[in-house]
Amino acid sequence: MDMQQEENTQIWTKRFISLFLTNISVFFVFYGLVTTLPLYAIGELHQTDKEAGLLLSGFLLSAIIVRPFSGKLLDVFGKKKLLVQSIVGYFICTVLYLFIHPFGLLLGLRFIQGIFFSIITTAAGSLAADIVPAKRKGAGLGYFTMSTNIAVVIGPFIGLLLIQYSTFNVLFIVMSICILAGGILALTVNTDDLPKPVHEGKLTFKLNDLFERKALPVAAIASLVAFSYASVLSFLSVYAQQKNLMAVASLFYAVFAAAMLITRPYTGKLYDTKGPQFVIIPGIISFAIGLVMLAFVEGPMLFLSAAIFIGFGYGAVTTSLQALAVQSTAIQRSGYATATYFTMFDLGIALGSYILGMVAVQAGYASVYLSGAGLLGVVFIIYLLRLAKMKPKKVVHI
Repeated sequence: MDMQQEENTQIWTKRFISLFLTNISVFFVFYGLVTTLPLYAIGELHQTDKEAGLLLSGFLLSAIIVRPFSGKLLDVFGKKKLLVQSIVGYFICTVLYLFIHPFGLLLGLRFIQGIFFSIITTAAGSLAADIVPAKRKGAGLGYFTMSTNIAVVIGPFIGLLLIQYSTFNVLFIVMSICILAGGILALTVNTDDLPKPVHEGKLTFKLNDLFERKALPVAAIASLVAFSYASVLSFLSVYAQQKNLMAVASLFYAVFAAAMLITRPYTGKLYDTKGPQFVIIPGIISFAIGLVMLAFVEGPMLFLSAAIFIGFGYGAVTTSLQALAVQSTAIQRSGYATATYFTMFDLGIALGSYILGMVAVQAGYASVYLSGAGLLGVVFIIYLLRLAKMKPKKVVHI
């Protein structure tokens, strides 16, 4: 009985590890290309900074458009099947970077790859939510999100290293091999014992098939957090250059990721044993403090200290909100809840990048980070008033 109970609460199973490594490969390619493709467009294809920025915008646009439909698609075609097929598409797109050079065609390729990315991340996140034991949902999804955190560091690091000492073609080949390995690992994930979809074989769309209504309040909060995170994702390198901190800019991401990885086991356990509010509230406060520190940064010490606060806060809040979104509804609706969460999160990043970009032009980057911190203050108030008493389903004391 004890052995059975231990097995039922084990997170790091063979299939979880395979899915974890698959997710690393997907986000390794994503972050590696996000960092290097603008340099490729400007240096190799002779485009402007503005045109190079379209390579991310087009990718995110397709992801946002497709994401609401992905929950139903997972139900109809099966999560694992669609995961593997989308990875094949993602792989083909990555290989095509070797052969497509006209910028207009490259934008089209990015748009198509964003579709596959949207389905992959929804399928992987939903499968992770299904695989993780109900008693350890917060810790399990926290660990799964660590795969993205690892990719945040190694993707840009290896990508920039490859183009510094080799060519863009070598970069695209390495990225292709990586995602191929991820696809092979995805094939090994056993899903036979997981809940079967309720709409299998019926490809019709209703409003209920596009969004999980019960997950929307949490997803809306996540979109505001993502809006603030866009200040870091989109503008940190430019801001570091203005502050003569480019020498430590790459260290920022390493410290940022380390703060998430080191604190993740503790925040996950706290989520499961005490409740989400014990992780989300300190996380919002820490994230806001980090953004305020960035606004007033002058030297490397404060710059890297801000990375610690932002890393802990962002990691704690986003992982907890994703777990809360999934746990707000029935397990058969986990795909829809995951799709709803990521749709709102992607929308927050897209809007944040655009609106905060206008703030940067008008008032400077310090105002961008103060605006992000101010929005987190609003998130804090909304969470206390609307969601702090929300109890996730199937969470028990360990």
